[in-house]
Amino acid sequence: MTDIQKQLQEELAPMDWGTIIPHAKRDAVIVVDGSLDLLSVGLAIAKDEVNQVNHWISELLIHKPTEEELTDWNDQPEREFQTLIVQPYVLVQAC
Repeated sequence: MTDIQKQLQEELAPMDWGTIIPHAKRDAVIVVDGSLDLLSVGLAIAKDEVNQVNHWISELLIHKPTEEELTDWNDQPEREFQTLIVQPYVLVQAC
C-alpha cells in the first residue's frame, strides 16, 4: 500500500449531511456511485488519473450533486455519508 493510499484510507469517515453542507456551498462535493470503491476513486483523483476519472464522469458514476439531491439532503441533515477528503474536494457516498 502506498503512502498516499494509507493516508486516504485513514481519512475515510462517516459524516452527516449537516457537516457536509459548507463544502456543498463552495461547490466542492463530488458524489460517488455506490458501485465504486470510494478509496479507489479518491486515489485516482489524488494521483491525477485523468482518463479513469473522465471515464467515471462519462458513465455518471461520479458527479456534482444535482439540485434534486441537494434539496433532498438539505431536508435530511442527519443523513449519513461515507466521506473522503481529497483537496479541494469532499467525496461522498451514500451509506
